[in-house]
Order: sequence, then C-alpha cells, then structure tokens
Amino acid sequence: MAKYNLKINNKSFTVEADPQTPLLWVIRDEVGLTGTKYGCGIAQCGACTVHLNGSAVRSCSLPVSAVAEQNITTIEGLSNDNSHPVQKAWLEVQTPQCGYCQSGQIMSAAALLKNNPKPTDEQIDEAMAGNICRCGTYHRIRKAIHVASNEMTNGSK
Repeated sequence: MAKYNLKINNKSFTVEADPQTPLLWVIRDEVGLTGTKYGCGIAQCGACTVHLNGSAVRSCSLPVSAVAEQNITTIEGLSNDNSHPVQKAWLEVQTPQCGYCQSGQIMSAAALLKNNPKPTDEQIDEAMAGNICRCGTYHRIRKAIHVASNEMTNGSK
C-alpha cells in the first residue's frame, strides 16, 4: 500500500491504495464519487471515462500510481449543476435510454469539443468509437454533440 495525493474535481484527496489499483476503484470506493461507471474492466467500453489533464482516459485500466498530482475530472466535476453545454445538450436531445454508459459518453464528448469545437459527423464518430452504448443511442449522441458544439461556439442552440 502507498499514499497518493490526487486532485479530483479541483479538490485534493489523500488515499492509500495498492499502486496497481485502477483509478476507477479509487474514485468510487476511496473518494466516494460513483458517477464514473464500471463497464468492462479492460478499457474497451468507455463507461469509466474521466479526464486526466483534460484528455479522456479509461479509468478502469489506469493504475492510481500513474496519476498522482495530475488533474482528474469525473462526471461530478464537469459542472456542479448540469450546466456544462454537453450535459445540457444531453438533456435537450433526450440522449440516454438506460443511461448506464452516459457519464462516459458525456466525458468523451466534452473532451472532443474542448479539442475540436466544431467536429464533423465523421470526427464525432471517430472520437466516440471507444464508447459503447448497448441501447444504440448513437444518433442522439451525435446530435447532442452538435447541439453542445453550437452552444459552445455560438452561444445559442
């Protein structure tokens, strides 16, 4: 066991964990933020997506020892009142069906728009390809990303 200083959602946490413990379990079990979901455990489905220094990463396969002192953002830290343009667009478009994958989808979409404020359909599909939605809401996900993009770049929907 080792101690790690983590910066999650602009707050500092000191946790004690085995160096190989996936960040996902530290976030959920040690810090108590349960919005980040466990899906596959092998970084293939995207349900566990968080931001590490602004980039989307899969927290289920990232050891806690690799992230100390870096900026981690979970779905809870994207905004404290669902006011982030991607979250607002998700609600407006009524994107989720079951909702299980949606925190990972939102985190991937937010990272995409941060780096590419006006993505094409092809760029959206490429950026979101690592996020699986068993309910098949992909067309609504793409539409919500366009709505968020318009909000972020034009200030209107």
